[in-house]
This record gives sequence, C-alpha cells and structure tokens, in this order.
Amino acid sequence: MKLATLAMVGSLAALLAAPAVAQTPQTTPGKPAPSLSTNPGSPTTSPATKAMPAPAARTSPASTLVDINSASASELEALHGIGKTRADAIIKNRPYTGKDDLLSRHIVPQNVYDGIKDKIIARKG
Repeated sequence: MKLATLAMVGSLAALLAAPAVAQTPQTTPGKPAPSLSTNPGSPTTSPATKAMPAPAARTSPASTLVDINSASASELEALHGIGKTRADAIIKNRPYTGKDDLLSRHIVPQNVYDGIKDKIIARKG
C-alpha cells in the first residue's frame, strides 16, 4: 500500500515538473563555457582577457536563432517551409510564450515545425 502511494506521488511530481522543464531558457549553441587552464606549466588566462570572436563568426547560420516574437517577415521567410503567407500568420499571432505555440495555435503543420524547431526561439519581450 505504501509503495503504491509513493509511486503515485512520484508520478504526480514528475507530471507537475515536466512543464517547468520544457520552458527552461535555451542557450545559443556554439558558445563554449570559458575555462581556465589547470596545467602548472601553461599560463592561465581569464575570460575577460580572451579575444572575442569577430561579429561575422557569431552570426553564422548554424548559431543564429530566429526570434519568432520579433523577426521580420523576410527573416521568417528564410526558414525552410515558411513562405509569405506563413510568415504573415506568425507575425499576426504574436506574442508567443514558447516556440511550440506555432503548433498549438495551428500556425504551421508538424512537418514544417520539425524542420525549423532547432532554428527558432520565442524570447519574451
């Protein structure tokens, strides 16, 4: 009896925690954490003294996320499967609380969302 109650409480806790985990902020890919050298023979550098990458390197297509809450129509149209009509629909239905709102509000179909979900973000402004 106690085991069943404990299992039920654990399941309920996991269900309540799932939405919070799904809404955690996303980090931009491609930004490694600063690290300090631990070798005694090598000089240590602080993150403040490291050279910053050129702006062009930071805006490469692989590391750029399109914010669906603030992107222009042309930025949205650059995404695969998003044309003028879908870009206009995305802009018309702003603001979004999460990128999955595009699915829940039936703005884009599942196959289009699957193709762009790693390239978009919904920042709260």
